[in-house]
Amino acid sequence: MRSTTGAPSRALIAVAVTGATVSIGLLTSTASASAHVRAESDNATPGHTAVVTFRVPGESETGALTTQLRVELPEVASARTEVLPGWTARLDRDVEAGTTSAVTWTAAPGTGISPDQFALFRISLKLPEGPDTTAVSFPATQTYSDGTVVRWDQPPASDGAEPEYPAPVLTLSEAKMAAASMTDNSARWLAGGALMIAALAIAGTLLSRRRS
Repeated sequence: MRSTTGAPSRALIAVAVTGATVSIGLLTSTASASAHVRAESDNATPGHTAVVTFRVPGESETGALTTQLRVELPEVASARTEVLPGWTARLDRDVEAGTTSAVTWTAAPGTGISPDQFALFRISLKLPEGPDTTAVSFPATQTYSDGTVVRWDQPPASDGAEPEYPAPVLTLSEAKMAAASMTDNSARWLAGGALMIAALAIAGTLLSRRRS
């Protein structure tokens, strides 16, 4: 008589593999990033000085170079740009108020960011502070050699979805750590559940083989 235990076992293994694949996909998707202007920092603490890095990809569909980047700053009290070969930086300072409201990087003639490249623009600044300061937005304007201007200045949608041209946002200290912890815990639970299903499927297969 033909055994019918093989089909359920194969189904369980398929479910286990699918679960594991989904878990791995979620783990890797947290590290992926869309090709937008992004703001990052390793020590973003409210009221303290931090080095903020803007990751700028070339996205021109015509092959044009990115030749200028302007970033709006939240009226910071202190700001310094890093030396970047081939680019000049200008800070918009209000001497009387003692604040800086923007920074503009401009490429030297014949240089820029091509569609298959990205560049890192760094600035050291004092981050704002306050009881409700959990993130800082840095609206940016990207200008190409063919005259195209792309403004990365849209806030998140009301449902939390990312808009087409999101403004670079830097999450600060405790808020950043809490989000990372929640993501890590969720990924661990999903991965653990997938491994448990896989173990049960393998055990069921071995048991069915012994019975047959």
